[in-house]
Amino acid sequence: MHDFRQNALSKVPEVTLAFWVVKIAATTLGETGGDWVSMSLHLGYAVGSAIFIAIFIAAVVAQMTAKSFQPFLYWSVVVATTTAGTTMADFADRSLGIGYAGGSTILLTLLLASLGAWYWSAGSIAVNTVKSHKVEAFYWVTILFSQTLGTALGDWIAGTDRNGIGLGYEYGALVFGAALALVAIGYYYTTLSRTLLFWAAFILTRPLGATVGDLLDKPLANGGFALSRSHATEILVAFMVACLLMFRQRAAAQAVPIRIDN
Repeated sequence: MHDFRQNALSKVPEVTLAFWVVKIAATTLGETGGDWVSMSLHLGYAVGSAIFIAIFIAAVVAQMTAKSFQPFLYWSVVVATTTAGTTMADFADRSLGIGYAGGSTILLTLLLASLGAWYWSAGSIAVNTVKSHKVEAFYWVTILFSQTLGTALGDWIAGTDRNGIGLGYEYGALVFGAALALVAIGYYYTTLSRTLLFWAAFILTRPLGATVGDLLDKPLANGGFALSRSHATEILVAFMVACLLMFRQRAAAQAVPIRIDN
């Protein structure tokens, strides 16, 4: 009896340069869109979180019941995690008074717990193993926690309130951009785990997007470009749609065992 492997198609995209470009755009959109609903529309962080969590649940159900990879559906779920992550982190950090450092610590713990439970249950946290509803559920919960952590982390590094480090949006974006560059160097020039590097990059794109989003829509006096949140959100949506139309994304390949008897 021999154990061969062939490629099957996943419902998550192949990780390419286009994937990371769209991912950064989605995280930036999550910041501007989440702030638009909670702050510009004056709905508040709690109501905004409830709205985006409901959207996230509906989108995840649609994604998990889909029979094949659908780029627009997949990225709709990612955007739902980024907008929900923005409002949930702001609710914890600001409304509950936990602060950026406290919120980041709690969310990092939840993220690590999610990854640990996923690994304990499935034996791997590699994205090319996302082929069952159980693993897909772990995948999306982990992404939701990573996006929420990224918001809190970005605010902690850039902000001056709530004991933030106060680097500002421009320097905050540079810090996270440099960290992503180090991950890329690790990918191309070291033998570090590709799974570890993927999740490091995935997590770091969120605070990068958060600081870039704040840079776009915060007042000039606060170091931003003073774009309205609605206009910034519309521009980012258009950019994402253009990227998805121009750079056709393929489903990631999965290695699945096939047993053949002699």
